[in-house]
Amino acid sequence: MAKHQSAVREPSPAKIQTSRAPSRYNLLPLLPLLAGSGCAALIYEIVWFQLLQLVIGSSAVSLGLLLAFYMGGLCLGSVLFGRLAPFYGKGRLHARRIYGFLELGIAAFGIIALYGVPLIGRLYLAGPTNGLAGLVFRGVVAGLCLAPPTLLMGCTFPAAARWIEMRRDGVSWLGLLYSANTSGAVAGCVLAGFYLLRVHNLAVATYAAAAMNVAVALTAFLLPSAAGAWDAETLPAAPPQRARGTLWIYASIGLSGLTALGAEVVWTRLLSLLLGATVYTFSIILAVFLVGLWAGSTGGSLAIRQFSDPRLALAGCQVLIGLACAWTAYTLAYGLPYWPVDPWLSINPWMNFEIDVLRCAWAILPAALLWGASFPLALACAAGEDEDPARLTGEVYAANTAGAIAGALLFSLVLIPSMGTAGSQQILVWVAALSAAAALAPLGLMRLAWGCAVAVVLAWIASSTISEVPWQMIAYGRRVAPALRAAHLGTEANAQVPLFVGEGINSSVVIAQRGDERLKDRVFYVSGKAEASSEPVDMRLQRMMGHLPALIHPDPGSVLVVGFGAGVTAGSFVPYPEVQRIVICELEPLIPAASGNFFAQQNNNVLLDSRTSVVYDDARHSILTNPDKFDIITTDPIHPWVKGTSTLYSREFYELEKRRLNPGGVVAQWLPLYESDEDTVRTELATFFSVFPGGTVWSNYKDGDGYDLVLLGRAEESAIDVDAMDRRLKTAAYARVSASLAEVGLPSAVDLLATYVGRAPDLQPMLAGAQINDDLSMRLQYLAGLGLNSAESARLYHEILSYRKFPEALLTGSGERIAALRESLQRAALTF
Repeated sequence: MAKHQSAVREPSPAKIQTSRAPSRYNLLPLLPLLAGSGCAALIYEIVWFQLLQLVIGSSAVSLGLLLAFYMGGLCLGSVLFGRLAPFYGKGRLHARRIYGFLELGIAAFGIIALYGVPLIGRLYLAGPTNGLAGLVFRGVVAGLCLAPPTLLMGCTFPAAARWIEMRRDGVSWLGLLYSANTSGAVAGCVLAGFYLLRVHNLAVATYAAAAMNVAVALTAFLLPSAAGAWDAETLPAAPPQRARGTLWIYASIGLSGLTALGAEVVWTRLLSLLLGATVYTFSIILAVFLVGLWAGSTGGSLAIRQFSDPRLALAGCQVLIGLACAWTAYTLAYGLPYWPVDPWLSINPWMNFEIDVLRCAWAILPAALLWGASFPLALACAAGEDEDPARLTGEVYAANTAGAIAGALLFSLVLIPSMGTAGSQQILVWVAALSAAAALAPLGLMRLAWGCAVAVVLAWIASSTISEVPWQMIAYGRRVAPALRAAHLGTEANAQVPLFVGEGINSSVVIAQRGDERLKDRVFYVSGKAEASSEPVDMRLQRMMGHLPALIHPDPGSVLVVGFGAGVTAGSFVPYPEVQRIVICELEPLIPAASGNFFAQQNNNVLLDSRTSVVYDDARHSILTNPDKFDIITTDPIHPWVKGTSTLYSREFYELEKRRLNPGGVVAQWLPLYESDEDTVRTELATFFSVFPGGTVWSNYKDGDGYDLVLLGRAEESAIDVDAMDRRLKTAAYARVSASLAEVGLPSAVDLLATYVGRAPDLQPMLAGAQINDDLSMRLQYLAGLGLNSAESARLYHEILSYRKFPEALLTGSGERIAALRESLQRAALTF
């Protein structure tokens, strides 16, 4: 067998002497340019995703479309640049000018998107929004918004590569450019997640990114003319000869991209359980992942010269990626859940962020380093003699990005719902082995056979170590370590037993049971957070969310329930004879079937009621695109510190709900006091009252202190007739309604209305200067993410109560009932 020659050939001495290629000193300015470009690109990505989610929704399908079009634009731009701006021949525009114009174009489109997406949103509402046609139209909207800027972004890396001469050290420089771009992405992730969006808003973040683009462009224009200048007479007159087996290298790096983004999807889902699914957690996970890519690509770029055959190095890297995936899976199942970390030991969130960075690095950094090293190695494998660096980097980058798109969509939409996270991680190991085989394919049958044998054996060993994460991790989330310790020591009272464990397309779900045979409480968990249960305090809240608006409304005929949970709130409307229609909007299809089975008694079998229909979509998108109006809209979303849920607590969402109310309609909104600090609660109240200035607050208490609240807003303000409500509850038609209230300690209209806490006008002194959560800022998720370790619920409740006055104009009725209600409220005030 002939000795294999390296894919990267050193140019002839004559070529080196006549070619006036940029020196390494002229290339140094490129590194900060690429870093600035990467920083801006990451900020844009975060901003555009938040803007577009408000238009086309935040379901897994919508997010998949956004990601596909974002990365698809990068992929297409990187390929087109090398083909439409050829390297060979004369008459080329100077490389630095091309790069500068690209950056200016990105800045322009970034600002256009900030103001244009809301306009395109109006166009979206005029077209189909549901079914297959709606899905296609969502893709069209995402493409219209993301294609122009992302195409230009995809061109920047190949354009910068035009500075490089294709010698061995030239390939190394290409890898360093990629590394610099990734380092900028790390900075953009941290800057956007922890400062620009926390302190400012989407507009300020966009302007900051655009300013970075302009600064990069001006720097490129001002570089010395020698930087990036090639002598046109020495350029090849025709396309260069490609390296042998290039298509196999593209396949290898494409599969590597597939495993990288697939793993990011799986590991982000699991790590967000452990760390708490705040906006800061997602920023930390992404930042650690990008740091690994940056460090790995830097190391791989510097090591290229040490490999006589980069194909062997690339294949070995893919085998190690499979082993690293197994390491991460093992760590997530058997390591990190048992670390003695209790986030409630400190109310300072920054201390917990430091621990979170360490846990993320321990789990995902090894694999990220190897994915980072794979890219420069793939460049070295694919490079040919007199290669156009733009075309080389564009095609390798495109192959890697195309694989990343496939990985993100495949794992998020197909593999996790069908095989779970454990099965998905086993797939990752085997795809990594396949990537290694593709890298070895051009080296001959013998090397391929030996390499595949080693890869298969290691993949089989690695995949066999992967198992499901403990169900307690899905249930208890960030507090899993104390729970596992208590269970191990047998000190946990009423230890829980899982009845159902499932991983859906959007969320992971556990339904557990605790207690003895006489009292079997069931708890419903979603992605590390208890969302509902059959315990008395939770049952009271869930039924108040239904009965309060239904009894205040004189004739509730139609109801919209946002979030199914255990179905208890939706089921509270079943006994009402006037109700003709119950629409439930639920994001995760796994939830209604599971809860409908295990909480059927508590939710009155609402799913089997002929008046009930279920819409599987995120609430914001469903209400935005459905013109139907309702008498009652009750919203019981996940806690506001969970990333993405602040859109259901925003001023624009409340305005949307108000527009969807029939005359006399009522909106009920859940507001948790636990795991919330003062700034968070003040923002929630102020935002709701900015749309419902006559809004009222009602309390679900626990041990005499506030636990969570119900906010009520009405389309038109009018007095609540206590006598009429009491008469309704005493009729035979309302016997089941009365029984439902009595079961949670509210046997009469007076008892129900005695949960009154306050009214918007009375609470204005407390809310002075509170920030409003709007679509442009999403302020609430950043405030709530810093306050989730707070233990201020009792103090906040007492502060709200201190402003309470008897609502003379709000509650009317006979002297006897009003006197009883007044006495009940005064007695409660004395107790507190």
